Amino acid sequence: MPSVPTIALFVLPALILYTVFMVYPLVQALIFSTFEFNGLVRGDFVGLHNFQELFTRYPLNEQLPRAFGHNVAFFIGTMTIQTSLGLLFARLLHRPRFGKRFFRTVFTMPYLISPIVVGYLWRLMLNPLFGPVNNTLRDVGLGDLAKPWLGDPATALPTVILVNAWMWVGFPMLLFGAGLAGIEDDLREAARIDGASDWRIFRHIELPLLTPVIGIVTVLTFIGNFNAFGIVWSLAGADGPPAGATDVLGLVFYRTAFAGGPDAFGLASALAVLMFLFIFTVSVGVQTWFRRLEDKLQ
Repeated sequence: MPSVPTIALFVLPALILYTVFMVYPLVQALIFSTFEFNGLVRGDFVGLHNFQELFTRYPLNEQLPRAFGHNVAFFIGTMTIQTSLGLLFARLLHRPRFGKRFFRTVFTMPYLISPIVVGYLWRLMLNPLFGPVNNTLRDVGLGDLAKPWLGDPATALPTVILVNAWMWVGFPMLLFGAGLAGIEDDLREAARIDGASDWRIFRHIELPLLTPVIGIVTVLTFIGNFNAFGIVWSLAGADGPPAGATDVLGLVFYRTAFAGGPDAFGLASALAVLMFLFIFTVSVGVQTWFRRLEDKLQ
């Protein structure tokens, strides 16, 4: 068994990186949130005043609730689409099939690309004048459906959600694929001998055993969606157009930090602290709930 100094030696590099890139920025944000700070010069200590300003100062008092609601919709929409499709694709590609590696690569490639690149790519494809999406609709006789997808408040956020789900669908597919591969084939064969259909095998054997994977996908999707910035910024813009229809907390943080003013970074740091506390609390709660559900199913 390795000695304690040996274990510490292997853990130390990761611990240093985690402290520098995770713990230190969080502590700094907490400190900045209690000061009047413009990003260059730290002013007077203001305590919790910056937190109060987030909910009382215009336009933050209007933008934050709206952006929070959009983040909730962003998470629900993305989670529903990418989890359903990811599980479907993982199930279809679980058994040896022709082109299995090809399709697995195709589905996983989008999330390996930078969200900024994906956003600009889809922004061009959805262009109302020369974008291939609207041009294809016109070519097949569905010109009435062609519209400025990112310019209409009714379709802007759903469009961003669809693009985000398209980008990340390969990630849950890989996790579900690994989960399915970890289920012993003896369980499936025993069920088939008893006359169970493929649907019953999936519903009563595979799906319950995938509960830990579903929990991981839920937590990671929640964290990613409530930290969303790049995909929304590159698709719609920093102001969350049109008319704030695509505004999310990441964009509010960005605008607040770089808006100028003596307390810009202090306000942005306060928002970052609140976002961290909310995301951390919900993530721990979701993980706890899934662990209890897993224990009940076992």
